[in-house]
Amino acid sequence: MEQKLKLNEFRQAYKVLQRGVPWLDHLLLGLLVWLETLLIDHRVSTEVDEAIKDYQTLHEEPLPDMVTPVYTETKSSTSDLLPEMRLQAPWRRE
Repeated sequence: MEQKLKLNEFRQAYKVLQRGVPWLDHLLLGLLVWLETLLIDHRVSTEVDEAIKDYQTLHEEPLPDMVTPVYTETKSSTSDLLPEMRLQAPWRRE
C-alpha cells in the first residue's frame, strides 16, 4: 500500500525533514501520514459538530413526534360489543 500525503503542509514538512536514508525517510513518511490522518479526522468531526449546532440554532422549533403511535377506538358498525380499534403511525394522519 502506497502512502501519500494529502495536505501541502505535510508534503512540505516531509521535504524539509528528509535525510536521504531510505528506512528513516520511510519511517518519517509513515509518521506524517498517521499525524495527517488524525488531523483530518479531527477537522472533519469538528466541522460536522459545528454544522449540526448551526442547524439546530437555525431550526429551534421542535421536531414532530415520530415515535408515539396514534390509537383510536370507535364504535363498530357491525358489532355493538366490539369497538373498532386502530393503531396508526403518527405521520399518517387521516
